[in-house]
Amino acid sequence: MIRNFEEALELLKNDKSGKAFFSGSKSEELLSKAEEALSLKFSPMYRKFLSEFGAGSYGSVEFLDLIDEDFEDSCVPDEIWYTLNERQSSNLPNNLVVIYETGDGDLYCQDYNNIDATEPKIVAYSPGVSYPNQMYKVVAQSFGAFLTEKLNSVI
Repeated sequence: MIRNFEEALELLKNDKSGKAFFSGSKSEELLSKAEEALSLKFSPMYRKFLSEFGAGSYGSVEFLDLIDEDFEDSCVPDEIWYTLNERQSSNLPNNLVVIYETGDGDLYCQDYNNIDATEPKIVAYSPGVSYPNQMYKVVAQSFGAFLTEKLNSVI
């Protein structure tokens, strides 16, 4: 059982089960371009994850993350492309960054308007649901808590 973000990173780095598949580390330059495209700054925890792993999966859990700097002509699992696309197609608010698809239509997003210390909470967003009816249910207190929960569901 993984208890925290650092343990989760260690599990992914030292995976011997063959469950971990990630695109690999991302440069500071690419991280900056992604932040510029989204008009926000990634939290320290999320920045660390992106810089070490990029996009990928662990078992059946697929994380939408950073792939490359082509944010306009890409596809899943590129979170920058996905977020920008959802901003246009479903009016995803600019403070949300999509990190996970639930499979039932909801998207899990980092909410940069809902931050504890320096880490945004992870909220559920339902594309197509108008603003007054949008619930923004908190599903995790931080990306680290979300990552830990998802990895534990596969272990």
